[in-house]
Amino acid sequence: MALFDPKAKVISGYQKAIDDRTTSIRKYYDEIGKLYYDQYKDMKVDNTKDINTRCEAITRLSNEIEDFKLKILFERGLKKCPNCGTENSLEYGFCFKCGSKFDEDSSKEPKTDFEKAEAQLEEAKEEEAEQASEDAAPEEEKAEDKSEE
Repeated sequence: MALFDPKAKVISGYQKAIDDRTTSIRKYYDEIGKLYYDQYKDMKVDNTKDINTRCEAITRLSNEIEDFKLKILFERGLKKCPNCGTENSLEYGFCFKCGSKFDEDSSKEPKTDFEKAEAQLEEAKEEEAEQASEDAAPEEEKAEDKSEE
């Protein structure tokens, strides 16, 4: 029965994404170690920029892993308490362990950082379009006024 469970397939996909990112993080750790050692061996070499770039990549990948873990919890019908970290049913309004109140959005599917950024970009585009149409409207009125004269 589990072979045909659509949620199991989605969870499996999220888990694969987590595994891929974990592998990338390990690779970056290895690279950071080599860069740091090269810098230790030859004091004239400055690998700080390369090390920082890899550290930023590790931070981004770690955040993505946390997003996928939240999505897996959601697929299982659970959410994590922001106060104590206990897994609770999506239906609960309060954490059963510490009693903290959940946001109303906590029972909705969590968005990844990528999806949040995409939504913000879309909102910014809509605002720009509205602003452009508002700016164009006064120019059209001026053109109409000149043609009437």
